[in-house]
Amino acid sequence: MGIEIERKYLVNEDKWRSHKEYLQSQSLIQGQSYCQGYILANNETTVRVRIAGEQGYLTIKSKTVGLTRTEFEYLIPVQDAQEMLHNLCIKPLIEKFRYKITIDNLIWEVDEFEGENKGLIIAEVELENEAQAINIPPWIEQEVNEQKYFNFYLVKHPYSQWQD
Repeated sequence: MGIEIERKYLVNEDKWRSHKEYLQSQSLIQGQSYCQGYILANNETTVRVRIAGEQGYLTIKSKTVGLTRTEFEYLIPVQDAQEMLHNLCIKPLIEKFRYKITIDNLIWEVDEFEGENKGLIIAEVELENEAQAINIPPWIEQEVNEQKYFNFYLVKHPYSQWQD
């Protein structure tokens, strides 16, 4: 059984862009396109289908308690993932470009959303335990571990439709 302990943050777009440009100029960062969708499940379990680059994944996650949830992820043929995304998943699909950055031996994943969620930039970092201390990069605005920033929520309530 896999455990995911994750913190989410809103990213300051201007600070992130200049930092990303610097990292790219030094060949220290590369991004990858992601397309993912969710299959209806009950009891707050999510079933995610994802294509990351040229690889397909099926992931099942439990309800989040605190910052922790169980996670099971499996490689699947990309053709199966494409079929599931188009025929089984709730629309709109999540489209994003993900950058991975190592800071203090932790991998930060910065997602620049596209499609219905364009304009939203979220950073996530996985931890070994909920109390683990971390250094916050200067391009972080604020922590946002609430449900509305989860990808499953963004499918039902895209960022482009938010009023606030």
